[in-house]
Amino acid sequence: MLSDRRPAAPADRPAGVAGGNAGRGGWLLVLVAALVAACLLSIAVGTKNIGLGTVWDAFAHAADSDDHTIVRELRVPRTVLGLLAGAALGVSGAVIQAVTRNPLGDTQILGMNAGAALFVVFAIGVLGLTSIWSYVWFAFAGVAFATVLVYTLGSIGRGEASPLRLTLAGVALGAVMEGVSAGIRLLKPRAFDYLRFWDVGTLGGRPLAIAEAVAPFILAGLVLAFAAARSLNAVALGDDLARSLGAGVTRTRVLSVASVALLTGAATAAVGPIGFIGLMVPHAVRRIVGPDQRWILAYTVVCAPILLLCADVAGRVLIRPGELQAGIVTAFLGAPVLIWLIRRRAVTGS
Repeated sequence: MLSDRRPAAPADRPAGVAGGNAGRGGWLLVLVAALVAACLLSIAVGTKNIGLGTVWDAFAHAADSDDHTIVRELRVPRTVLGLLAGAALGVSGAVIQAVTRNPLGDTQILGMNAGAALFVVFAIGVLGLTSIWSYVWFAFAGVAFATVLVYTLGSIGRGEASPLRLTLAGVALGAVMEGVSAGIRLLKPRAFDYLRFWDVGTLGGRPLAIAEAVAPFILAGLVLAFAAARSLNAVALGDDLARSLGAGVTRTRVLSVASVALLTGAATAAVGPIGFIGLMVPHAVRRIVGPDQRWILAYTVVCAPILLLCADVAGRVLIRPGELQAGIVTAFLGAPVLIWLIRRRAVTGS
């Protein structure tokens, strides 16, 4: 149930199917191998399938052939972006769920993606900024704006925002901000020609320079998230109990908010507002490793890119020779998960 009740202590929760640390480490190695396979799949499979031997030759013996050009200039950049954006969106969702104690916590549901997208659209359509180095700062500001606004609205009438009120405020504000973004794009269509399909979330059509631009911000956000991981275990039990255990609640929240802003802003600026990665992956890995946030974040860094890369590959082959953007595929996957979570927890306003 989505309520204000304090979650059970870690000792009372299931440890996860992986068991102890040795089991978790073994599963993590398996998932790293799966991530490598997903990267190879992303490079080799698409509208035109390319053999792994040709993929190797594209790096070891580069030539001017069409296959080598596709690998180096199209497939590799979108794979690198998938790795970065997947890790960013997954970890930001895990951090939000822990710090707000909201099982429906996700940058898409809480309006953060929409806030980042709105500010990027404003920067491009109104201010004429077309460089990633220019509008990425607007993405960070948009995340901060949406976060403050959602929390403020979710807290009206009560001292503390409940998970349900935050979710409702996020969905409502996200819809409003998406509508404003769509209006700006309609008024300034030429400004968005080079960002075609960005508004639904896509890895395609992005040069490697985009990944290079956002990588430092994403890496910084990941460092902040892992720095807060141990304290998040205590904060997930409730602020009062966390303080009694010696956790710095304010420090943990500041690190968490900074991490989410960096991760969500950079990912949205690079690939658009892709949703549900941060909702699905943390819940899945929690079943494997249990409630320890350190292991949840470690698994999410690996599993979220796997999901995003596989969604991107599926979008390339489902309507071949056309392409279904990754953000659409993740929405098809994430919507049933969201419905299942709501039904399972019997959401109420208590």
